[in-house]
Amino acid sequence: MPQPEPNPPAQLLTDRRVALPVATLALQAVAAIYFVVDGIDDLFTELRQGITAEIVMECIVAFALLGGVVMGSRYIRRITAELHRQDRALADARGALADHIALRFDEWGLTPGEGEVALFALKGCDVAAIARLRGAATGTVRSQLSQIYAKAGVSSQAMLVSLFIEDLLDAPRPS
Repeated sequence: MPQPEPNPPAQLLTDRRVALPVATLALQAVAAIYFVVDGIDDLFTELRQGITAEIVMECIVAFALLGGVVMGSRYIRRITAELHRQDRALADARGALADHIALRFDEWGLTPGEGEVALFALKGCDVAAIARLRGAATGTVRSQLSQIYAKAGVSSQAMLVSLFIEDLLDAPRPS
């Protein structure tokens, strides 16, 4: 199933990772426009009386601020693109891990109930938490965990988790 495009442009401002930098950049843009217009107006006013160092400096600072806005917007676009790339990569990795877990569970011949218990175990839940989440007795969950461990060829929750970590570490890295 194709993954939805994370953070389409319309949602840019709702993404908390970029909302504050975008708002700051917008404020800087308003200030830059104000100071550039004011500096140009002052420059034309002073042309009749002679240009002073203060007016020149004001114009330089205004255009520097404007340049900073342009550079900041380019930087935010680059960072946003990188965030989108990382979001897609994370979504792909989550999907790949879920597929790998499902494949292993099928290889081991886990029942749907055992698969659910095994998934909770992989997430770090203890017997009591799994029982509570599934609405089952702790004895039932212990029995299911024993069956899962036997089918997986391990003897503990830590060893079950380590099987998947080993698979991730041994997997070839994409180029």
